[in-house]
Amino acid sequence: MSILARVIVPAGVAFAVFASPSVWAQSADMTFFVTSSGPGKGADLGGLEGADAQCQKLAQAGGAGGKTWRAYLSTQAADGKPAVNAKDRIGKGPWQNAKGAVIAKDVADLHGAANNLTKQTALSEKGEVINGAGDTPNRHDILTGSQPDGTAFAAGDDKTCRNWTSSTQGAAVVGHADRKGLRDDEPSKSWNSSHPSRGPDGGCSQADLKSTGGDGLLFCFAAN
Repeated sequence: MSILARVIVPAGVAFAVFASPSVWAQSADMTFFVTSSGPGKGADLGGLEGADAQCQKLAQAGGAGGKTWRAYLSTQAADGKPAVNAKDRIGKGPWQNAKGAVIAKDVADLHGAANNLTKQTALSEKGEVINGAGDTPNRHDILTGSQPDGTAFAAGDDKTCRNWTSSTQGAAVVGHADRKGLRDDEPSKSWNSSHPSRGPDGGCSQADLKSTGGDGLLFCFAAN
């Protein structure tokens, strides 16, 4: 028994030693992920800067903090400031998830019908699948505030919870990370522009986001 133990234990140790570098190498090459958690204040992300900081923080924890990370979010023209398009914030691509699967070659591919965004590829910074339709709890609603082509909505009706600074007023357009919804139609299958948030608090609180299958999660892309 003691001889077997001496053989088996070093083998296990060797496996741990040699497996870890490859896992970290994959994480270091990651250029896209869905946040495993939001800041916790609903759609009040602290504006674009706060959202980017959330992406950067989680990327750092996932071993890919050496890149410049941006949240895939649009803002609407307001208070004398122009609109910002989500597609213009995220670099040129290509982008790959924590396990090395390429989800899109470039911006055009990302917003085209042939992108590789699915429940199995829209992974968190930890390489984990995000709960989707049919799971408990469903967390597939991802904040974007964007139209299907990645551009901002016109000023007027609030589609971004006051440009990601409010958890009490407005609404936010979300996409479905798993490309599934209540119907078999294009909005239900859209990763970035499925429907506005809603709920008893108006649509921007953490409770509102959770009530319709969300959790204040974001798409994060390495912009460099």
